[in-house]
This record gives sequence, C-alpha cells and structure tokens, in this order.
Amino acid sequence: MSQDNVEVARQIYESWGRGDFSSLEWADPEIEYVIVDGPEPGRWTGRAAMAQTMRSILDTWENARIEGDEYTELENERVLVLNHLSGRGKTSGLDVGHMKRNGAAILHLRAGRVTRYVSYNDRDRALADLGQQE
Repeated sequence: MSQDNVEVARQIYESWGRGDFSSLEWADPEIEYVIVDGPEPGRWTGRAAMAQTMRSILDTWENARIEGDEYTELENERVLVLNHLSGRGKTSGLDVGHMKRNGAAILHLRAGRVTRYVSYNDRDRALADLGQQE
C-alpha cells in the first residue's frame, strides 16, 4: 500500500472541487466506472464511456462540484473517499448543497492510475458494502 494512492485520489477531487472535470489522465484507459445507486445506476468500461456518463450527469447542474471530505486507504490498493456534491439544478434551480447529498467512492488503483471507480450516492451503503460503520 502506498500513500501515493491517497494522493492520486486527493488530486482528482481537488480538480473536481474546483468544477474542473476535464482531466482523465488519472484513469486507466480501460477503467471500469460503476454507479451503484441513485437515479442512474450502471457500469461502463473505458475513459470515453466514463466521461460521457459523467458529462450527462453533470450537464444537469450549474456550478457542479464534487468535493472529497475524507480519504481512507484500504487494502488491495483501494482508497475510500467520502464526498459531497454541490451545484444548482439547471431546470429546477434546486441547490443540491441543501439536500445534504453525502456520497462516497471506492477507487481501485494500480501504478498510479484508477482502474475501477465505484460511486455511491448513499455514503452509508458504501460503508455497509465495506463492512464499516460511519
């Protein structure tokens, strides 16, 4: 295990926290992107498919941001990131920050690249899947 994995996760979320979702250099070309729960669960493979899926989700928000709150290194080259989403719905005008959407992600890394990104809208579900309690 390496602190470098946590640093890779931090760098991803630092960009996303500024609303910059443009870089995919951190992602393995054949990344597996999984959304476990929420309105559009699914599984995609490859950078292009992940980018298209993320874009379709983020395009519904103004000033979308995903910020990392806490980073925990797990066994088998994985990092748990507790995160939260902020932004305003383009159609509804709803400020998602008021919804307290506290999510999580599990990033699987190899050689400094994320090979699998598992996203949870429900933080408690992520912790349950890992056998942990918040």
